[in-house]
Amino acid sequence: MFPESSTGYSYEDCQATADWLQSQTAVRPLVGIVCGSGLGGLADALKDQVAFNYRDIPNFPQSTVHGHAGRLVFGTLKGRPCVCMQGRFHLYEGYPIQKITMPMRIFKLLGVETVILTNAAGGLNQDYKVGDIMIIKDHLNMPGFAGNNPLAGPNDDRFGVRFPCMSDAYDRELQQLALDVGSELGYSDFLREGVYCVLGGPSFETIAECRMLHKLGADAVGMSTVHEVIVARHCGMHVFALSLITNKAVMDYDSEEKANHEEVLQTGKQRAEQLERLVSTIVTRIEHNNNFS
Repeated sequence: MFPESSTGYSYEDCQATADWLQSQTAVRPLVGIVCGSGLGGLADALKDQVAFNYRDIPNFPQSTVHGHAGRLVFGTLKGRPCVCMQGRFHLYEGYPIQKITMPMRIFKLLGVETVILTNAAGGLNQDYKVGDIMIIKDHLNMPGFAGNNPLAGPNDDRFGVRFPCMSDAYDRELQQLALDVGSELGYSDFLREGVYCVLGGPSFETIAECRMLHKLGADAVGMSTVHEVIVARHCGMHVFALSLITNKAVMDYDSEEKANHEEVLQTGKQRAEQLERLVSTIVTRIEHNNNFS
C-alpha cells in the first residue's frame, strides 16, 4: 500500500502504518507483547479488544506458520494499555530480516516503552525440563555472525544510533521483577534464567549443532526473538523475553527422540495459562516513566 525502500521499510512507511492504526483505535499502548508458537492466548486475555488481521494493515507482513494467528490486538491487561502480536515472522518464511522486525518499529511509533517477547524453544541445558519457562538474560545471534542483521544497510537516526549497545539488551530490572512475580505465583520450580541462541531454521538442529551450541554457552535454541530484540533496543525500548522449553534438544546419537512442531504446540497449551498469568502480572507492575525509563 505504501512504497517500500530497498532495505526494508523507511521511517515514513512505518509512520504511515502507525498513523493508520492510531486512526482505527483509541488504545495508546505502553507495552507491546509478541506471542510465540502456541502462546497466542496472551492476546485473548486483553480486555476491550480491537483486533486487526495482518493482511488488513498497510505495509504489514503476513504470518504463514501453523500456531500463529496473524493478528495485531489492542486492549488492556488489568487496566494497562497493550498491543499484542498474535503470531510473528521468521527468517525461514523467506522474509527479508528488515520485514520480520518492522513491527518493532511500529510499536515504537505507537508509543510502546516496554516490549515483552515470548517464544517456544528447545532446551540445550541438561537441567532443563520440558515445560520450563526460561527468562532470557542474553543471546547468541548466529545469523548475525554471517552478516544477517536487521540493522544492516543505511541507518535512520530517527530510530536509533548506527552502532547500538547490546550488552544491556535484556532489562535486568524486568528480569528481577519476573523472578519476584514467579516466586509469588509459586512458579519457582519451573522458572529458569539462561542464554537463547537463534538459528535460521526451519530444519531443527543436528546433534552436532546442539552439542556445539551448548558448548558455546546457549541454554535454549530457537528461530525467532533475537532480531526483534535488536531492533527494539535500537529504538530505545526496554526488552523482556521468555522462552517456553517445549522440547529437549537431542544431544546423544543413541537417542530415539525427534524434535517436531506438534510437540511444541502441545507443550504450549499445557503451560500457556501460567505463562499468561506471569506476563499479565509483570505488565501490571511495570512503572512507566519511572523505574524503567
